[in-house]
Amino acid sequence: MSFRPSLFRSFFLGGFECSSHRRFDGRRLDLIAGTVHDLLAAEDYGQLREHGIATARDGLRWHMVERVPGEFDWRPVLPMLRAAEAAGVQVVWDLCHYGWPDGLDIWSAGFVDRFARYAAAFARLHLEETGRGPFVCPVNEISWFAWSGGDTGRINPNARGRGDELKRQLVRAAIAGTHAVREAAPSARIAAVDPIIRVAPQSSRSAARVEGYNEAVFASWDMLAGRLAPELGGSPDMLDVVGVNYYWNNQWVDHGEPLSPFDPRYRPLHALLTEVQARYGRPLFLAETSIEGAPRASWLRYVCDEVRMAMQQGTPVEGICLYPVISHQGWENDRHCPNGLFDMKPVNGRRQVHLPLAAELRAQQRIFGGG
Repeated sequence: MSFRPSLFRSFFLGGFECSSHRRFDGRRLDLIAGTVHDLLAAEDYGQLREHGIATARDGLRWHMVERVPGEFDWRPVLPMLRAAEAAGVQVVWDLCHYGWPDGLDIWSAGFVDRFARYAAAFARLHLEETGRGPFVCPVNEISWFAWSGGDTGRINPNARGRGDELKRQLVRAAIAGTHAVREAAPSARIAAVDPIIRVAPQSSRSAARVEGYNEAVFASWDMLAGRLAPELGGSPDMLDVVGVNYYWNNQWVDHGEPLSPFDPRYRPLHALLTEVQARYGRPLFLAETSIEGAPRASWLRYVCDEVRMAMQQGTPVEGICLYPVISHQGWENDRHCPNGLFDMKPVNGRRQVHLPLAAELRAQQRIFGGG
């Protein structure tokens, strides 16, 4: 492979689940607190380094930072930011991972304005603390957020039939946040992270409708780039780094079950990555991937084989993020989701390691060249 990734300090990243939204029943989730990552940030970043990982995805909890409009309390953030610096871990910070402050109307123009001020304030803080502009994802998974919160009512704002409206509002916020971060810290890098999916039709009669689903996955990136709905303010420079999320169930039969990689209708991951990179021509990384239980190591092997194939065929991929790197509680029922390199409950201040996944990670790091 002639391409040498250079965007991150390590080719493999570890992502900390940082969702902070309200569910359909109004209960707010806080996965950072739920996994006690807020209390064990130094140990968690240190354990990443022990496993050869020097870059992480992590998140701010906006609802805790800005309880009073315009007043920023960085106490929930500074211990994590300083712990990452001490451990030598580069962090891609999610500014909005589905959650926002209570009392703020997400449908209002005020939402966009407050988000921009908050984003700028964090950029200034990061610059003061580290001497560098931050690497941020302004709004995580705009397309999925819009579908789940705007069409299905599964998460806040618990709407139905307003998915496109919510997507446009989130794009407005992401664009405003990007401008604000760059104004405060011109060296900042910006990631636009969304899932890539593929739906297979059950019959030729549903083929056109299903193709619409498959094209819609690009809508938020197209809006950010100004290709779609340019009135939102998108432009090519709004797409800096593209992050693609891909899980074992990201391809399925329309109104049916997930597709097996051995199904002839399944589109290989390397082809999906190539399609995204060819469409946008921006630095690309696999921003989330995992599976639950015993298949964790074999899933990572499959993903790495596919990423390597994409790279060998000329698609530059900057990294692969194990997300989540810590197993966590289920959103809807608090069940234990065993999908991480590390277990949720620490023992004597350290996470227990899923040894098969750790061994596969070491093997893949050797193949990819140490990171």
